[in-house]
Amino acid sequence: MKYRNALPQLNGTQMITDGGLETTLIFHDSIDLPLFAAFKALESDAGLAAMDAYMTRFAALAVAQRRGFIMDTPTWRASARWAAELDMSQDDLRAVHREAICTLIRLREAHEVEGISPFVLNGVIGPQDDGYAPARLLSADQAQAYHSAQIEWFDTFGADMVTALTLTYSAEAVGIVRAAQARGIPVAIAFTVETDGALPSGETLGAAIEAVDQATGAYPAYYMINCAHPDHFSDVLTGSWTQRILGLRANASRQSHAELDAADTLDDGDPAELGTLYARLTALLPHLTVMGGCCGTDHRHIAAICSATAAT
Repeated sequence: MKYRNALPQLNGTQMITDGGLETTLIFHDSIDLPLFAAFKALESDAGLAAMDAYMTRFAALAVAQRRGFIMDTPTWRASARWAAELDMSQDDLRAVHREAICTLIRLREAHEVEGISPFVLNGVIGPQDDGYAPARLLSADQAQAYHSAQIEWFDTFGADMVTALTLTYSAEAVGIVRAAQARGIPVAIAFTVETDGALPSGETLGAAIEAVDQATGAYPAYYMINCAHPDHFSDVLTGSWTQRILGLRANASRQSHAELDAADTLDDGDPAELGTLYARLTALLPHLTVMGGCCGTDHRHIAAICSATAAT
């Protein structure tokens, strides 16, 4: 809980995240991830080695760029619905979260440079249903009940904050925020959008952010956009609500969610171009301090983003 009460990204410190963990493990490291569950990589020696190498690359990059590092747990799919499909118990899930946090604490101890590159330990939460086209929509109360277990584990095991990634509608976000608020842990909310810049639910990005803030007393520490190419959302970033966006984790690919879902090869785009697009977005998002990647991105893309935004 080193940074829980003083998240450096809220005070202007430039931070990186990692990139597309799942796509890197699958396409670059040939690690099988049933249901896109990255934590399953922890069950094999090859997966453990690949995960360690992956996170170490980003830790080294953060220090070299004199930026902080938001260290994500590989737990986007580590919640009850998905665990049931993977034939895992709640005790199994709890152990996954404990080990994920312990591993990142060790990474921080080995690589953090205090005062220059703060390493924030971030518990990752994913949606209860599909991250692109959910078949079931939860009410805020249902979402709070569903996500409370993960948030409790992150709180108990010492995460600095939690982030919900790839959310597709505002009610689930409200439930997650209320669960985090009940534990007193900071939370960031990352929505994904379709090629038209709207959430898969049809909500506009601005309306979703405003709805969550209104329902929770503006409890989220900040908002993010993830799992979409900058071309998909750059033209909707107008309005006072954009001041609440501090983070971006864009895709390298311009493909739609449907196209990405059907793809059997990796589209890793152009790292230099992605860096240029991030630099342009800093003019639209003046409070942007958290920059990373999502599907198809790896350390090359994050290095290019750091280079392109170094003077912004």
